[in-house]
Amino acid sequence: MTIGPRGFTPAELKAKRVGVLYGGLSSEREVSLRTGAAVSGALKDLGYDVVEIDVGKDLPARLIAEKVDVAWLALHGRFGEDGCIQGLLEAMFIPYTGSGVMASAVGMDKVYAKEIFVARGIPTPPYRAFDSAEAALAEADRLPFPFPVVVKPSREGSSVGVHICKTREEYTAAVQDASKHAGTLLVEQFIKGREVQGGVLDNEALGVIEVKAAREFYDYEAKYKAGSGTQYLFPAPLPPDLYARVNEVSLGAHKALGCSGGSRSDVIVTESGDVFLLEINTLPGMTASSLLPKIAAGRGIDFPALCERLLQGASLKA
Repeated sequence: MTIGPRGFTPAELKAKRVGVLYGGLSSEREVSLRTGAAVSGALKDLGYDVVEIDVGKDLPARLIAEKVDVAWLALHGRFGEDGCIQGLLEAMFIPYTGSGVMASAVGMDKVYAKEIFVARGIPTPPYRAFDSAEAALAEADRLPFPFPVVVKPSREGSSVGVHICKTREEYTAAVQDASKHAGTLLVEQFIKGREVQGGVLDNEALGVIEVKAAREFYDYEAKYKAGSGTQYLFPAPLPPDLYARVNEVSLGAHKALGCSGGSRSDVIVTESGDVFLLEINTLPGMTASSLLPKIAAGRGIDFPALCERLLQGASLKA
């Protein structure tokens, strides 16, 4: 496998203090705590000097007090995946894993990301964006696509606030719930098909995994609840041309936003063979049930090696 540009060698990193930044202030705090614990454990087992930092308002002081030389970002959601922490680390000249300020900010906002995908010719479901619940409800009968539709807040992850709506009544309830979360409201056409995920590492498509959720879709409980019944198939049992197309779309999204390190794209493959990109995750989960580690493992990169490789790519991007 081709290895992309790296910021550090293992020998250089062994002499540095690595801060694993996790927890944070977003609705995805619980998932981030699990990601951080897994990453920290893997790096410690590899012999790195690691300090775990639960991110709060005192983060700058903690980074200085702990003498952090490089940051491994195990954060998810707002104030972690959206460019805020990346900007702070740039200003403090602390190299960090993952994407830079711009790619992180745009990737976190589903509406802005979709605008870039459309401009780059990357297929994504038709959508409308609304600044308020009132605006979304006023346009319920004038959407440019029929029910069912998907309602989601534009700046949340882990399927927080996401609803599939088959009726006008379900749409009303979904809009009211999604409006409680961060960002504008995104309403998009529901595309029926197989849920697959494409992984990218260092500007190379790693492969595609299929997710078979026991629930209606791959929501928060299907992702993280033990015994959810979710099945993971790697490599995804797709025809070779479709498998290649999902890889192409996932890598295209990664490059379109200017992502660094690892990313994971949520994709739908229809029965007729069409491929639609739903969204991209610029800081994918790294828990026992997370998909990028599963994809990497299928390519012969075990969890500690994946954590180390991402660490080796830590850099300043500004």
